[in-house]
Amino acid sequence: MDTQGAAPAPREIDASGLPMDRAQALVLDELRALTERAEPFAAILLMPAPPETRTPAASASASESAASGTSTADRVRTLKLIRPGLTALCRGLAFVAPADIPAERADAIHSGEQLWGCPTMATQDVTAARAWAGARVGA
Repeated sequence: MDTQGAAPAPREIDASGLPMDRAQALVLDELRALTERAEPFAAILLMPAPPETRTPAASASASESAASGTSTADRVRTLKLIRPGLTALCRGLAFVAPADIPAERADAIHSGEQLWGCPTMATQDVTAARAWAGARVGA
């Protein structure tokens, strides 16, 4: 069976069970790894639901994430570093997120090519995201 010319299947990155800061860091790490492979790709990003309320534990988690190198500034730097690779190699990012995400997260998801450097789509339907990403890479 000749698979040399076969398009890769879209990569599914499941960050749905993580706190948002860790989810964002995981997504960026996975996207960096995909760009380092230097092959065209598309990805489906399963994003977490927003926390119900702010709790002291959530604040502690934010402090831990800053100490572990996943601060907002670190994530912005990482995105800037990988953006050229996304522009060159990423055929599309399909974000799967719940409807009740905060406005700033929705803005980032819907900012599409301006932020990510490649086509994006956002949906609540993982099946639609998989179909869109598959079509982007011809899988």
